[in-house]
Parts: sequence; C-alpha cells; structure tokens
Amino acid sequence: MAEAMTASKKSTVEILIMIVSFMLALPLAAILLIYPSLMLDENGYYNHSVLMLVMLGISGGFIYGVGFVPRFWLWKWLFSPVVAWPLMAVGYYLWLG
Repeated sequence: MAEAMTASKKSTVEILIMIVSFMLALPLAAILLIYPSLMLDENGYYNHSVLMLVMLGISGGFIYGVGFVPRFWLWKWLFSPVVAWPLMAVGYYLWLG
C-alpha cells in the first residue's frame, strides 16, 4: 500500500506530454460549457456520435494531464494521449476549422 501512495518520478518528456494533454483539453471543454452552439452541424443538430468521441478525448486529456494513471489496462489505454489526442484533433477540426 505504501508504494501505491508514493509519488513516482516522471521524466521531462512525460511532464511535457501531460502539459500538452491538459492544454489541448482545456479549450474544448470551454467550448462545450460556454459556446455549445459551435458544435451544431449544418442542419442545426448535434452529431452525438462525434460529440461522444470528442468528449472521450477531452476526458483522456484531463485524466492524463493531471497525472492520474488508471490500473486497469483498458482504461489506461483509453485515456492515454495515443487515443485522446486524435479524438481532440477531430473536435478542433470540426468545431474550429
């Protein structure tokens, strides 16, 4: 139990990736909260499947960005930058592009 509570040393690259993940998730979360009409498609409707994927990317960006490391392999993979960054890129492309 004691080893689970000790802080692990992170390399400079890991810290940089954490900062980038957090900073990528922050504007998308602000868009969701402050200006949700930006997410409407050309017909004035929300595309719920794309919205769900982008929100998963935002969650992964925040989870990895604050330094939380899930124990279960599926959550560890799902909330990693490998999955989160492309999903957030979809949000940036569709909503700000």
